[in-house]
Amino acid sequence: MTDLRTLLAPTTRLLGAVLLTASVFAPAHAQDAAAKPAAGSSKAAPAEEPSTLILSDTLHYDDVKKQSVFTGNVNMTRGLMTLTSDTLEMHEDAQGGQYGTATANKGKVVTIRQERPETFELIEGKGLRAEYDGTKSTFDLIGQAVVIRYVCGKPFDTIRGERVRYNEKTGTYEAQGGPNSAAAGGRVRSVAEPRAKSDAAVAECRKQQAAKKGR
Repeated sequence: MTDLRTLLAPTTRLLGAVLLTASVFAPAHAQDAAAKPAAGSSKAAPAEEPSTLILSDTLHYDDVKKQSVFTGNVNMTRGLMTLTSDTLEMHEDAQGGQYGTATANKGKVVTIRQERPETFELIEGKGLRAEYDGTKSTFDLIGQAVVIRYVCGKPFDTIRGERVRYNEKTGTYEAQGGPNSAAAGGRVRSVAEPRAKSDAAVAECRKQQAAKKGR
């Protein structure tokens, strides 16, 4: 069973709210990953889902509408993924489709960070709003949207636009320009370093990590 925690009282309705949020923001790789098969078994067992921790000033959960609204300094951590916003609203439709919207107050941004320790990567996305569509497995950053891929703490790839979409199933990105783009002239601006540079940075990180372990 997934270990779910919240700062608020652990009632059934509040737990339902957290469960709804956890299912919406579950990373695709966490759902699809498999643990090593048991001895004598050729089938891999499903990987255990990571714990979800949501901190907020207030929470309103409507069991009839299947809707959760977290407000005030919202900070959600699920495994190696974190989301910070001022408001996080989740809901589920009659068919079980799940949707989420995170927003920031004026002068602030929504931030999503996903660590990938195995490749020494950190994906960081920022925007005025973030939307999740569970039926399509897409995550949109909207308004002054910026997504940066860091390798060993250094920025390698950057996408700027009015809207940047990430598809969890395919691992692909899409970007659109507009008047509220993070790039000049309302355009989409993408910068990608050569793959050889990225591979060299990963190799250097592995070398440094091995040296530390050997001390």
